[in-house]
Amino acid sequence: MKKITLFVIVFGVLGPLHAQRTDPFLEELLRKHASPQLLHVLDNPDSFRYQLIYTKIDGRKFSNYYYRNDAQEYFNPASTVKLPVALLALEKVHELERYGIDKYSPMLTDSSYSGQLTVHTDSTAANGLPSIAQYVKRIFLISDNDAYNRLYEFLGQDYIHKRLWEMGYKDIRIPRRFMPLTEDENRHTSQIRFLGRDGKVAYTQPAAASTVQFDFSKPVFTGKGHWDSRDSLINTPMDFTRHNNLPLQDLQELLQSVMFPASTPTAKKFRLTDDDLRLLHHYMSAYPSEETHPKYDTTEYFDSYTKFFFFKAGRGRIPPYIRSYNKPGWSYGFLTDAAYIVDSKNNVDFMLSGTIYVNRDGVLNDDKYEYDEVGYPFFKEVGEIIYQYELTRRHPRR
Repeated sequence: MKKITLFVIVFGVLGPLHAQRTDPFLEELLRKHASPQLLHVLDNPDSFRYQLIYTKIDGRKFSNYYYRNDAQEYFNPASTVKLPVALLALEKVHELERYGIDKYSPMLTDSSYSGQLTVHTDSTAANGLPSIAQYVKRIFLISDNDAYNRLYEFLGQDYIHKRLWEMGYKDIRIPRRFMPLTEDENRHTSQIRFLGRDGKVAYTQPAAASTVQFDFSKPVFTGKGHWDSRDSLINTPMDFTRHNNLPLQDLQELLQSVMFPASTPTAKKFRLTDDDLRLLHHYMSAYPSEETHPKYDTTEYFDSYTKFFFFKAGRGRIPPYIRSYNKPGWSYGFLTDAAYIVDSKNNVDFMLSGTIYVNRDGVLNDDKYEYDEVGYPFFKEVGEIIYQYELTRRHPRR
């Protein structure tokens, strides 16, 4: 009896540390309809490290189905971290309303520490001035890195992590901007000034230094080699221990909280207004070709530029009755997307979140990844299989 009890205790402690979840329904559905190329990916999980979450929506009921979902299996989240940062920026700016500031107020970023930039104009804005709303727009339309960096500086590491962790997102870690900065430089944020309607400074947020403590106790290494910042090939795995981290389950929940706030537990709801949600919904689903200011070059920023599920593998016209509200990310051979897909013609809607790693040679930072050959087709085919399944289901009209 003592031996049995000991085994149960040990298993209970160690089990959740690497608990991978797969629902037979989703695995069987994908394998039944998969092409040989998709089957090759599914049959080699150690190479491709894919994870999938399919969210079936029936009225107010949300059912998640998982395929290799594992919060402990690291993937680089890349630009998906822009989603929580954008949500937090829209939330935080409400704290400045007593100064006459809102998300449309001009936001001037000053250089206050090494590695920082001075940003007082925005050529993509109709009035030539940066703002929270304009940065949110750029983040979702073309996944703009500079927009993310400016919102990160507005928030700071302390605010980002205190808020996310108190909401229950304990595994999210975002210690980095998308700039070549040291850990110390990432901890420092700029002085930011907001202009009132009279064009004068209405509020100044002083420069700050973060004191938040991150848990870097679990080392994360990927690949067999990498190119460093001095363009030298290092024949050892790349160290991701101190990089950003955003598990797929958390990403799916963040997206659901934006699209369906009523379905989200109170503790995990962002403090956003209806106008905030309208702004988010518009630009999360908009295409660069629909934007008039600025006018994007659609040969570079084609309509499916940030739409992986269904679309990215081809640049053909997207049916007008289908919209994808999503946030993707791509870097170091990792591709990730979390999407809420709506077909208004056929009364179909569902959510899909997924990630895959495509790096055949095992060397990182060499810009030799199989995005076009394997990654994008993976998302396109998985999205198509789920969509075709959804067309066969009866959906409550909402």
